Amino acid sequence: MEFLKDGVNDWIDEYGASIENYCHFALKVVKVVVDEIGADRVGMRLSPFSDHYEAEDSSPEALGLYMTESLNKFRVLYCHMVEPRIGIDRDIIRDCSHSLFTMRKAFNGTFIVARGYTRDDRNKVVLEDRADLVAFGRLFLANPVLPKRFEFNAPLNKYSRATFYTSNPVISYTDYPFLNSIA
Repeated sequence: MEFLKDGVNDWIDEYGASIENYCHFALKVVKVVVDEIGADRVGMRLSPFSDHYEAEDSSPEALGLYMTESLNKFRVLYCHMVEPRIGIDRDIIRDCSHSLFTMRKAFNGTFIVARGYTRDDRNKVVLEDRADLVAFGRLFLANPVLPKRFEFNAPLNKYSRATFYTSNPVISYTDYPFLNSIA
């Protein structure tokens, strides 16, 4: 996302100085990939609201909308958008129920959202047509059989952020408690 954000992209050539230019490189990559493997096998994850590592944008809504509209031209399969639900304290979820509304309405393919959702949130978001699908990252890492846990309303393991980016083969995805068989 660094190329896309006006807070860090200070180029003044074809890759900077305007929203169209900020997005130029990413869209060139999309075109090459679509041409190579077909649009039905291509999707893109975007985080226009993210400000990690000072990669912020003065108009994240406009950035997200421009990218979703541009992705339509390539007929990509999906757009996976990260909502601005989490601030500096990554475990506090804030309400932003309509932050992606214009992007969702503008995109013609499958629209996926992510960022700190619960099972109930997921159902509400899909029923309200704010997304086609909801992605789970942290919950899936801590709950390898997350769909089964949702199905049986089983308790969820708490995730440990310290295990997210580790090369330790013993501590991470494979050592969370498994769901015992439910009869």
